[in-house]
Amino acid sequence: MRVAVVGYGNIGKYVVEALATAADCEIAGVVRRHGAANLPSELKDYQVVSDIANLTDVDVAILATPTRKVKAYAERILAMGINTVDSFDFHSEIPQLRRDLREVAQRNNAVSIISAGWDPGSDSVVRALLLAMAPKGITYTNFGPGRSMGHSVAVRSIAGVRDALSMTIPIGTGIHRRMVYVELEEGADFATVEAAIKADPYFVNDETHVQQVACVDELNDVGHGVNLVRKGVSGQTHNQLFEFDMKINNPALTAQILVAAARATLRQQPGCYTMIEIPVVDLLPGNRDEHVAHLV
Repeated sequence: MRVAVVGYGNIGKYVVEALATAADCEIAGVVRRHGAANLPSELKDYQVVSDIANLTDVDVAILATPTRKVKAYAERILAMGINTVDSFDFHSEIPQLRRDLREVAQRNNAVSIISAGWDPGSDSVVRALLLAMAPKGITYTNFGPGRSMGHSVAVRSIAGVRDALSMTIPIGTGIHRRMVYVELEEGADFATVEAAIKADPYFVNDETHVQQVACVDELNDVGHGVNLVRKGVSGQTHNQLFEFDMKINNPALTAQILVAAARATLRQQPGCYTMIEIPVVDLLPGNRDEHVAHLV
């Protein structure tokens, strides 16, 4: 499987590492905004370009880009007949993105797997399984405490912000507090920046606290986590309680899931899918019969 990595920020770097350890994958190239200019030493053995059109024989493109740029990149690359995977994380907008990219993918005999991070993504698969185990009940998804990459990127895009860190703090029962630390550009007005953050779709529905700091890098930590709890009913039996918990390096796990989803694109019919729609075994390398023998 020849894979192009589109974007080389936090996630892109870990995607390259994950691909390098996957025996069934070959890095077709890395797409960076500045191409091969100021090339990091770890990319010296790969073809680095500013446009995916300059790469050859690409099977799948992993979009390690901000969520707000996913749709435009995916539409263009799918139109080239190249499969795409992404970690789009606006939960409410996933159904519309799925409809839009399905049309493009089918028209160009390609496959797109969207929202293939850990939430949405692998957590979505866990939630679906818990729902099957207890069809009646309530599931609580509690994130953190940890850095949200999507929220942090959103803050960095606001005028006047030099750097930012958004921490997700679980309050319980699926409710979260956002703690946002901003390092401002010289002359930027904190009150204006604070208002813009709280009005952003990433933050508008949560309790959000913004603090100005001298140096965001001194606070930065890529750790995160999730605790999923479902209490419900199996058949007519009440008080079924299930819990899934993990503590993670956020970009590393996102990258690993993206690589697994890239593999799965080669096993689907043309169209656009979320992770709950594809067989879990398609995420794994190797022979399906062997996986059945060892994992079932």
